[in-house]
Amino acid sequence: MPISPARIVAFDILLRVEREDSYASELLHSSRYAELSTADHGLATELVMGVLRWRSLLDKRIAEHSSQKLTRLDQEVLTALRLGAYQLLFLDRVPERAAVHESVELVKRAKKRSAVPFVNAVLRKLAGKAQNLDDVFPRLNAKNSSELAEYSAHPFWLVERWIQEFGFEAAKQICAHDQRIPEITISISDAANAVELSGDNIQISPGHLLTSAYRVVTGDLSATRAFREGRIAIQDEASQLVPLLVGCGANILDCCAAPGGKTRLLAVRNPSARIVAIELHSHRARVLRKLVSAPNVRVIAADTRNLPTIALFDRVLADVPCSGTGTLARNPEIKWRLKPEDLADLQARQVAILRSAMQRVSPGGRIVYSTCSLEKEENSAVVEKAMVGESSFRVRDCGAELKQLRAQQELRWENIDSLTSGPYLRTIPGVHPCDGFFAAILEKS
Repeated sequence: MPISPARIVAFDILLRVEREDSYASELLHSSRYAELSTADHGLATELVMGVLRWRSLLDKRIAEHSSQKLTRLDQEVLTALRLGAYQLLFLDRVPERAAVHESVELVKRAKKRSAVPFVNAVLRKLAGKAQNLDDVFPRLNAKNSSELAEYSAHPFWLVERWIQEFGFEAAKQICAHDQRIPEITISISDAANAVELSGDNIQISPGHLLTSAYRVVTGDLSATRAFREGRIAIQDEASQLVPLLVGCGANILDCCAAPGGKTRLLAVRNPSARIVAIELHSHRARVLRKLVSAPNVRVIAADTRNLPTIALFDRVLADVPCSGTGTLARNPEIKWRLKPEDLADLQARQVAILRSAMQRVSPGGRIVYSTCSLEKEENSAVVEKAMVGESSFRVRDCGAELKQLRAQQELRWENIDSLTSGPYLRTIPGVHPCDGFFAAILEKS
């Protein structure tokens, strides 16, 4: 019996994530796998994301039945074991025989035949031991940081940080949120697009935070013409909120623009403005140009720390590269890849980008600094360091801006105080129905 295409794709993607530091979501939506059927693509996505979300718990269960230390296993063998274990422990609709057999066949396909008896034995021991999610979900029974990290399949050092920063209950909500499949959210500024989606059998419902945001309830959004033409894009609600804080201007600079979701919203809200979108990598700049086709947007491949322009802008967005710990529901591989010492390196880069971008703000203008990180080193600490010696800038209260958006009926969320931490925007996954984002508004006198 041949291996199913979904399992082959899942196996190959998981290996690339491990070996190349690739991102699973990007690989799953790459042209390389465009020929997969809808059913196979759905199963491949479930397998890849499931293994990445629950990796440490899977490894613990595998180790309990393994005669060898997992660190000594070839990556192909360990990946096949994780795939099989995830199906056996978490997917009750997958026959146990299929999960075991196809994992063994994947080991053969990877030319690791000597490991076949070992993989077969381990997975057969795991058969019949499906997980009850009530037993593993942290919101129900974790009593301390160690249990929370184990039950929710998160690195202990991250969980401990979140408990110190947000409190134990909020940390549990973050971890629980990270382990669930995130909602698909989109932004609709043209009512005609909503009508068109309905005609394509896409059922949508209002978003939680923004009146322009919608959740996709049922239907394949990627198969619609509106999605293929870039008139509709998938974007988390907190990510959609950041461009609203930038506001309206005549000259707008987007410093780290790819993949382009925020650039697109800036263009929609400022159709007559001159928008310059900077992206460091040329290949990502090309993708950005395809996604954002608005004629008033100019895309430039350059380093924001050394901008190829002396022009000043009344609105600047610096949505900087970060650890991404606020997006672990969408990018679970980050939690296994990130190390505590990485935060200092990221902060140095973020401070350099913000300071450079601040030099491009015209008098009376504003810059919005944002990340999708939960770590204070990348957020308030960056703003504080960048502000040293910059007496011409002041931090504007994001709460006041959010209240104005609420008065303008753009913000749907009622508890505005919960969205702020001091003068900053602060969304927390699980506490809020979105990714974790930070934003600061700096105004130049």
